[in-house]
Amino acid sequence: MSALRRKLGDEYQVVSTSASGGGLPPPPRAAPRGKRQRFVDKNGRCNVQHGNLGGETSRYLSDLFTTLVDLKWRWNLFIFILTYTVAWLFMASMWWVIAYMRGDLNKAHDDSYTPCVANVYNFPSAFLFFIETEATIGYGYRYITDKCPEGIILFLFQSILGSIVDAFLIGCMFIKMSQPKKRAETLMFSEHAAISMRDGKLTLMFRVGNLRNSHMVSAQIRCKLLKSRQTPEGEFLPLDQLELDVGFSTGADQLFLVSPLTICHVIDSKSPFYDLSQRSMQTEQFEIVVILEGIVETTGMTCQARTSYTEDEVLWGHRFFPVISLEEGFFKVDYSQFHATFEVPTPPYSVKEQEEMLLMSSPLIAPAVSNSKERNNSVECLDGLDEVGTKLPSKLQKITGRDDFPKKLLRMSSTTSEKAYSMGDLPMKLQRISSVPGNSEEKLVSKTTKMMSDPMSQSVAELPPKLQKLSGGGRMEGNLPPKLRKMNSDRFT
Repeated sequence: MSALRRKLGDEYQVVSTSASGGGLPPPPRAAPRGKRQRFVDKNGRCNVQHGNLGGETSRYLSDLFTTLVDLKWRWNLFIFILTYTVAWLFMASMWWVIAYMRGDLNKAHDDSYTPCVANVYNFPSAFLFFIETEATIGYGYRYITDKCPEGIILFLFQSILGSIVDAFLIGCMFIKMSQPKKRAETLMFSEHAAISMRDGKLTLMFRVGNLRNSHMVSAQIRCKLLKSRQTPEGEFLPLDQLELDVGFSTGADQLFLVSPLTICHVIDSKSPFYDLSQRSMQTEQFEIVVILEGIVETTGMTCQARTSYTEDEVLWGHRFFPVISLEEGFFKVDYSQFHATFEVPTPPYSVKEQEEMLLMSSPLIAPAVSNSKERNNSVECLDGLDEVGTKLPSKLQKITGRDDFPKKLLRMSSTTSEKAYSMGDLPMKLQRISSVPGNSEEKLVSKTTKMMSDPMSQSVAELPPKLQKLSGGGRMEGNLPPKLRKMNSDRFT
């Protein structure tokens, strides 16, 4: 057995062929792709771990509050309980030390002796006194006396330290519970993205929705394309970030997220997907990261929801099912069809390939700007029309005496390329005649000569209305002044 290995992106497929038999190998089948390593999970968590920080770990302690908030809940609860337990044991030990140094533990039951703290004669009683003081319970059985100045100082220190610990830990827990990350759980993204035609353009689409009745104020959506590439200098970028325009120039990225919306990215020459086709998607590897940001209406805090789509989660030639229907007095959203798609006719070619095919199939179009010779002829013609009022007889003779017109026509239509650019100089009737296949140059000249047999009528028809009125043409000979009639009769006799 021999094996043929063919590379499909970063995966390989082995096709086995028989050594005897001489048959053709079976057609290759696309190998199933393994689990794709994502940069951003579907739930928005980023798969990034920071390592080898060295001495930079001290930066976490400089921002201890944010570090505690970012920790997981189990670590937050552990630190919360541990901090209070250590603080209580430490302060209780301080009260016990004071009672021990003063000898209050041995004279606790002597009614004539005034201790620092009444009814504190061992460590448990000192611990209970601290808890009663810290929690402001005050059962009235244990209390501090005025004969203990060191106890008063310790009492002040305990009050200040307790307030600091309470503010820090309770504030940390409150921020942890009120984080807008949980608000992102009620922001939905479609499981798949789709590529199909919309408004005559190939468009990448996905859907977002809000499950709560409370709105996301100033909601804005952004898209990033993560794809490895190599620069012309040879530098390899494993996670190059490219921006996908989802309406930044038109303001369509500012969402009024009351009902599910379909976000569109038009694939054009400026899009990173300009070369993407249905065939190339089988070997491409990319990831589309979607970021939805907004202000939570109830709390005023900024919330961000994220998701991503890999190349396997982009469906070519699909469209999303409609989810909004009009009921009696309200619009109903059916979230059971939120992720559903259906196939639609979509060309399998990329936008670049479509533009190339359209350019090859379209006929040649004459340039909008003529060459310098044609522009000079046009200027001369306009200049001549401006002087008609003063040199009408000689100008009429020049216009009607086009003896060299067939030669000029033959010279302009001698080659195919010249003919394509000179058709704009001909009258519309001649353009239609010359565009018919099979008309040779001789036929074209004969037709032109026939059309020019009555030069006066042809030339007059090309003049402006005012000049037509002055010249009159062949059928308006009686309307001409006597001097012009005499000049014309001398011209044609």
